[in-house]
Amino acid sequence: MFNLIFGLGPQELIVIGMIILVFFGGKKIPELMRGLGSGIREFNNAKANIETEVKDGMKELDKKNQ
Repeated sequence: MFNLIFGLGPQELIVIGMIILVFFGGKKIPELMRGLGSGIREFNNAKANIETEVKDGMKELDKKNQ
């Protein structure tokens, strides 16, 4: 019913969260999440730049073909 991430249910996600807490401790988790957030942000920015470049290239090709 709750296939949230990669087919994992809420129980599995709780277990994974507990394992992360044990390995990294409570003090390191905010730092890890900040790093993860900045990595995701950089990925999304790169993806947006690539999409813009492709669209601009397609517009240039359309102008040349007309």
